Amino acid sequence: MKPQIMARPSNREKILNEGLRVIHERGFAGSSVRDIAQAASVPLGSFTNHFSSKEAFGLEVLERYFERLQAVIEQTFRNDSLSPRARIEAYFDCVVARLRDNEMRGGCMIGNFSAEMADQSDTLRLRLAKIVEDVGLEIKAVLREGVAAGELRADLDCEETGAFIYAAVQGAILIAKVLRTEAPLLNCRQQVLQSILK
Repeated sequence: MKPQIMARPSNREKILNEGLRVIHERGFAGSSVRDIAQAASVPLGSFTNHFSSKEAFGLEVLERYFERLQAVIEQTFRNDSLSPRARIEAYFDCVVARLRDNEMRGGCMIGNFSAEMADQSDTLRLRLAKIVEDVGLEIKAVLREGVAAGELRADLDCEETGAFIYAAVQGAILIAKVLRTEAPLLNCRQQVLQSILK
């Protein structure tokens, strides 16, 4: 019987995984194709074999990051073992923990791309807009459940409040990166949970 040979990860996967890391650290504009290829330990031509342009690569990196974000959404907003309010708390706790683990660096790639690329690439902007909409829908769904369960006040505008919460979190993450402290996020958490969702 022949021994099984483990398949090596393809260059495409290596480029995507390492590229995501590099872009998260340096930003999209600050990461050259050469930087990404070097980080993945592949020839420069390997990048162009797999991706038609840096913009096309950026779209795929966003998708890869959004897959990871979906895991956070499953643990928090879709976690039926928690009450709606506790799900919002869990989301904040997860965001704070991830930033703390990275020493307040990197932040959220959705926010980073939005700040950096919304005026530079309509293709990336439109994908970011859909991601922002999708995450907003998750928050709004949790808020509606909270209202239906009597946990949140009956007159809460779930549409506007859900959109505001996500925008506030993104802003707090950016400021936390600038100040290298979790204080803006903790303040955002407190204001949302104690004032807006009181």
